[in-house]
Amino acid sequence: MAGIYIHIPFCKQACSYCDFHFSTKLSNKQNVLAAIEKELEFRTNYIGTEVVETIYFGGGTPSLLSQSEIQAILKKVNDVYTVSKSAEITLEANPDDLTMAKLKELKQTSVNRLSVGVQSFFEKDLKFMNRAHNAEEAIQSIRNAKEVGFANISIDLIFGSQTTSNEMWQQNLDTFFDLEVNHLSAYSLTVEEKTALAHQVAKGKVENVDDEKNYHQYLMLQGAIKENDFEQYELSNYCKNEAYSKHNTSYWQNKKYLGVGPSAHSFDGVSRQWNVRNNTLYINGINNNKPFFEKEELSEIDRYHEYLITSLRTKWGINKSTVENDFSDYIIEHFNKRSNLINKSIVDLSANFLKIKPEFLFQSDEVVRELMVDFEAQNLN
Repeated sequence: MAGIYIHIPFCKQACSYCDFHFSTKLSNKQNVLAAIEKELEFRTNYIGTEVVETIYFGGGTPSLLSQSEIQAILKKVNDVYTVSKSAEITLEANPDDLTMAKLKELKQTSVNRLSVGVQSFFEKDLKFMNRAHNAEEAIQSIRNAKEVGFANISIDLIFGSQTTSNEMWQQNLDTFFDLEVNHLSAYSLTVEEKTALAHQVAKGKVENVDDEKNYHQYLMLQGAIKENDFEQYELSNYCKNEAYSKHNTSYWQNKKYLGVGPSAHSFDGVSRQWNVRNNTLYINGINNNKPFFEKEELSEIDRYHEYLITSLRTKWGINKSTVENDFSDYIIEHFNKRSNLINKSIVDLSANFLKIKPEFLFQSDEVVRELMVDFEAQNLN
């Protein structure tokens, strides 16, 4: 089983907090899309004979693509890969793009899941984040999607913003639950380097993120999801009736995935590969058979650390059988020794699993550090 991630590096405007690769100039969009199709063709060996179970259009803003552009990419995927008939096919979308006409077009494609970047239902927050939509469009886009027939919908919300009071965050959550969709991705606002927000903070124009408010709003979220029968299955992801994001879950379970497009990452179990974060260099590399990516072979300790980082973010946690089957005696001995030293008030340590209790997932980095192999031990190994 494997997934394919397709990075669409275009946006109408730059959100203040975003550090993903994108361009607001669409003049070379067709050249980028043509290069993506070429990359799909010549990287078929990366995931071998694995059946593709998930396809994810991320970005950027994939909802800027037309119906024909989406269909052309999906046709190429189906032409050169073995795709499951029940594959989850997700498209990230901005509310301002999701008009009724646009949604009817999307419904004619194979896309069967929408991830809608709402972020907030308040104008104050949206203006602060420099989002392209307004609060009314945020709500209407979800109603439109449901009316057209999309049943698998996820909404993104951001908490901890300088403009988001506790009362506003509670209202954001109430509005989300009132819309009756089955998946929520809720992220704590972070100040990433080289973003507009980082520049504003550095200049003193905006206060930095308040960690105490951040954590309080996270706890508010925990209470709300329990009251509404949602399940937290990953640090930032919540769903009802097991409507997990299959694609993102594959990342956390260390399954293979192929990433195509500028800045896209790939993982084949033993190495990681990432494409150049530049549209022109990406196009030239694809068209002229020149290097357009970097690659890292993962040592056993690298793979162990990645397994810790990804699995401890989830409700499933670490499977001790995976540690015993996939790693050497040195790693197994280290894991068993260190796991017994972890504070039992924040983890569940059963016969075959080590999980962080939901209310402490926000502190998962602390548990990861406890289980990691330190550099001295790594050098000795």
